[in-house]
Amino acid sequence: MTTAMAAVLGPGAATAASAPDAFYTYTGSKPLADYAPGAILKTRTLAYSLAGLSLPVRVKQIVFRTTNQRGRAVAGVTSVLEPLTGATSKVIGYQSFYDSLNPEDGPSRAIAGGTNPGGLAAHFETAMMTQFLLQGYAVVIADTQGPTADFAAGPEYGMVTLDSMRAALAASGTGIAPGARAGLIGYSGGAIATNWASVLAPAYAPDINRRLVGAAEGGVLVRPSANLRYIDGSLVWAGVMPMAVVGVARGFGIDLTPYLSDYGKQVYAKLQNASITQVLGAYPGLTWKKLVKPAYVDPASIPIFVSTVNKLNLGTRPNPTIPMFIGQGTLGEAEGTLASKAGLGPGDGVMIAGDVRSLARKYCAAGVRVVHHEYPLSHFSSVPVWLPQATSWLTARFSGTTAPTNCSTIKAGNPLTPLKPA
Repeated sequence: MTTAMAAVLGPGAATAASAPDAFYTYTGSKPLADYAPGAILKTRTLAYSLAGLSLPVRVKQIVFRTTNQRGRAVAGVTSVLEPLTGATSKVIGYQSFYDSLNPEDGPSRAIAGGTNPGGLAAHFETAMMTQFLLQGYAVVIADTQGPTADFAAGPEYGMVTLDSMRAALAASGTGIAPGARAGLIGYSGGAIATNWASVLAPAYAPDINRRLVGAAEGGVLVRPSANLRYIDGSLVWAGVMPMAVVGVARGFGIDLTPYLSDYGKQVYAKLQNASITQVLGAYPGLTWKKLVKPAYVDPASIPIFVSTVNKLNLGTRPNPTIPMFIGQGTLGEAEGTLASKAGLGPGDGVMIAGDVRSLARKYCAAGVRVVHHEYPLSHFSSVPVWLPQATSWLTARFSGTTAPTNCSTIKAGNPLTPLKPA
């Protein structure tokens, strides 16, 4: 849920509005529901644009049919960065950590020349993926949060990611060879998409699951009900609470405003189109208690919250069938989040290390080959350590060699039990 761009822009950075591009809107007469998931609706080819400066990378943007959190057919968008060395049979699905409630902050917009500060993370992330382009891979970057920017609605992230890959592999003129294999990678918000795609692929997209060589992720969100407790009152990450309330309410089509305090309603209204850059450090010490009416200081006292947040608990979902690389920081104090929350243990400031360990062990028990690492670093500072490990591991998966595993050394973590109603 963070980027180095957030640190550059600073807390509370304003988001300039970019004019919506009609390309991203489906206007056909045929109902979207009549198309199969992943079906290509329209395409265009352009040069990668860094705020108006064209770079020597050709991009095919694809509007495709996908599924939102409520099971409805919607139009998604993805960008295929074409390989620099000719046709390729290797594809990287890179899931962005753009983390925004504004659809205009999606990476597709930035790649096409958009200048919203909330979307500029895409350029930093493309730089992270340059090594794959230079090695001849194609890189697929979807707007994983869907057309309405349903922040934190994990299953939707996963379905959009999988349908994006379907569209990218089926499109012509991308430099992707028939029968290409694919790997997934993402950090933080990108890990939400990566993990949910891995979990959902066997049932939702078995055609894509067969092509996946593995998934690498870091800064992993496992059990949002616990993360809410972890960041409550923190210095940097507390503002993610109301942002997630907006995103989850939007994604699931529920109304949480009756439970909010007057202050909570003010923040809720203010953040309707906010990006992560606007909330990091902007609400130091903010608590759930301040956001809600006195009767709801215990989140478990809100039935619709309980049922919804439990749908986002990866610990209760099926296991992936592909190898996984999982990295997680443990020094959240460096970003103002204490490790003294009852029963949760340390984390990186926003994600909980014990939850991640339990998820990794769950996958190991199901026969998944997992490599899991913990770093004595925060969410921000774990990235430069995680990235070379993750990319090296993922590159090796395309060789066809058996994936390594350190399952036997992963220590016990937290119970991934669902939130119980109060």
